[in-house]
Amino acid sequence: MLRTEEILSTIDMLHAEHLDVRSVTLALNLDDCAAPSIDHVCRKVRQKILARASRLVEICDRVGAKYGIPVINKRLAISPAATLLAGHGRGAAVRLAQSLDTAAGECGVDFVGGFTALVHKGTGAGDDVVIRALPEVLSQTSRVCASVNVASRKAGINMDAVHLMGHTLLDIAAATADRQGFGCAKLCIFANIPEDNPFMAGAYMGAGEPEATVNIGVSGPGVVGSALRRRLATDAKLTLGDLAEEIKITSFRVTRVGELIGREVAAELGLAFGIVDLSLAPTPTVGDSVGEILKLLGIGQVGAPGSTAAVAMLNDAVKKGGLFASSSVGGLSGAFIPVSEDATLAEAVAGGHLVLEKLEAMTSVCSVGLDMIALPGDTPPETLAALIADEMAIGVINDKTMAVRLIPVPGAKAGDVVDFGGLFGKAPVMAVRNAGASKAFVHFGGRIPAPLQSLGN
Repeated sequence: MLRTEEILSTIDMLHAEHLDVRSVTLALNLDDCAAPSIDHVCRKVRQKILARASRLVEICDRVGAKYGIPVINKRLAISPAATLLAGHGRGAAVRLAQSLDTAAGECGVDFVGGFTALVHKGTGAGDDVVIRALPEVLSQTSRVCASVNVASRKAGINMDAVHLMGHTLLDIAAATADRQGFGCAKLCIFANIPEDNPFMAGAYMGAGEPEATVNIGVSGPGVVGSALRRRLATDAKLTLGDLAEEIKITSFRVTRVGELIGREVAAELGLAFGIVDLSLAPTPTVGDSVGEILKLLGIGQVGAPGSTAAVAMLNDAVKKGGLFASSSVGGLSGAFIPVSEDATLAEAVAGGHLVLEKLEAMTSVCSVGLDMIALPGDTPPETLAALIADEMAIGVINDKTMAVRLIPVPGAKAGDVVDFGGLFGKAPVMAVRNAGASKAFVHFGGRIPAPLQSLGN
């Protein structure tokens, strides 16, 4: 149990330091909704979602009010849609996505993830249907999010799938050109996709999970930043080790609070509690930024030398504190650096301090990859594919999850500013140097073999 002083400290976090439960995600297996006709599939999907998730929002709001900790997003994550779509066509995929969108709306949830294809070793019939339908799916629905896993430590990198995703991103951007290519913000491209991630756009329910489970994402960049400010104001002789310890202790407290709420929501729904993801996920709100934490750690301009080391220290300390607080840590769990969703990172890009190559280096030690990156709309598909391949290689070689959200903004040039609204934020369009120079590499296709580290048995 939390001690009294810990509870009082937690209340202070809430009121002054942006403590919240960022996401409660109900993960649901829909494999038993398979049927010969897409009409039948859609009916079964809607019935099952309403039966399991109709009380999710109400319970989250009640539990959040009880503890004074707001639950910001309520979400659904389903088993891969590719399984339901095997034997169906592209039109069926759009129908399924629209049914998911409608059912999620009836339940009042913000997003539903799991329009997913797993193609790290090859592409099945259902996977192909999912990928080919993404431009229509992400332009014609408001809540549906998609993910495609193109690489893994055991399989290597499926470069044919990576190449296809480069073209698909441009098709999605064109289909949502009236929204500055926003459809791409609802698609994550993965290496080593986690099966219990509560954060969108990459949430889905993987194999081996229960029939239904509750996963929770707790985010506290503002809390960590405030804790560091207090220590820096009272102790002039701090070392980086001392600051890492402060981050670790704060992460411990945030994780304990989050798991308490997650378990109570699960109990009221009569479901198993899955995991708590303790990632530091920033928002555009001032004071809720991973970039600000890096500045407190002594990086005067995010992107300067030392930025990668600071992110590595932050990520490690967050994981250590969370693992000590809970035996149910999962998902991504670390630090996110999405440019458009973090005002300080976006400012660093606008000032020319944080460039694409430095950002890639920083992704090698954080919990995701190039995330919410706005790119010029005329970026060649092979260049997009090569950027994806670079990030996938980092994930495969280092046996870490890597997630990419690239947004080629139709008509935009480097330096333009795009605003996606709400939690998605705004950011300058980043320049891509040497665009087109990787075309021959991407066109070789095939599969980059798994590394030596994959032979771990």
